[in-house]
Amino acid sequence: MVSTAGVAGAVHSVEEFGLEVPDLGPARTFYEAFGLDVRSEGNALGLYTHGMEHRWALITRASRKRLTHLSFGAFESDYEVIARRAREKGAARGLPQAGCSAEGLWLSDPSGLNVRVRAAPKVTPNAKIAPINASAPAGVRAAPATAERPFIRPLRFSHIAVFQPDVPKAVAFYSTILGLPVADHVTDLVAFMRTIHGSDHHVLALAKSSGSGMHHCSWDVGSIDNVALGGRQMEDRGYAYQNAWGPGRHVIGSNYFYYVRDPWGSYAELTADIDYVEAGQPWTDRAYGVEDALYLWGPPPPANFLSNNEVERAA
Repeated sequence: MVSTAGVAGAVHSVEEFGLEVPDLGPARTFYEAFGLDVRSEGNALGLYTHGMEHRWALITRASRKRLTHLSFGAFESDYEVIARRAREKGAARGLPQAGCSAEGLWLSDPSGLNVRVRAAPKVTPNAKIAPINASAPAGVRAAPATAERPFIRPLRFSHIAVFQPDVPKAVAFYSTILGLPVADHVTDLVAFMRTIHGSDHHVLALAKSSGSGMHHCSWDVGSIDNVALGGRQMEDRGYAYQNAWGPGRHVIGSNYFYYVRDPWGSYAELTADIDYVEAGQPWTDRAYGVEDALYLWGPPPPANFLSNNEVERAA
């Protein structure tokens, strides 16, 4: 991998991703069942976490499902450094995405995915957040009755996993231009990238495939209980009987997980208790073996878990 320490002038957050899907109706139904605040925005949908006025995703309509863009936020001083570095290194320019402002710097990553960098406030945690519902004192029933199960709503966006045809080449772009260091990696199959400004173990994962696409978007629900309850919530609504995976725990990042397959073949992940790297804290990129790439414990993943549905359906 190219970078383990980040460079001067670095983004601090993945602040938005974009999807095109054939029909907005199933998108609204799926993400509302998942617990997100889904808002109509003209001819598109915005994905929000309840109680936070920040749009995490923009969903627009097209003939097939496609990841359209990633948007990264940077502090003003870092943004100027990134823009200058992109010019000096001849980074390929991208096109502003419909539904987004042309604000900021639009680039194209090695797979052709549009990437925006703009000066914006940090929208990710500045410290590791303690898990909720971790324990209960003596004399208190810790688990609710089945009929009293809460409706699980994600607290925040955690990360996105994106397919790339050449992972080392993509790492070079995101580390050299955007300043993201590699947290850990598995050969040339997958790289997990964090920020230098205090972030989860990874805000961006790059996984090898024949083309670009979204593998999953990940949303923090605060505890292993809520991961499992959120999975059951999706089961009750008919989304998780087939091609779901979890609950379980990853080796890389250490987070608990439950993956639900969306109507277009990607996944939405319920997650909790991911590793956190504070700003300035030493962290060494570890080269893991393939046996550690998926999980520490849990059920085996679906046979098609690593399929890049965007490439397959476009073929």
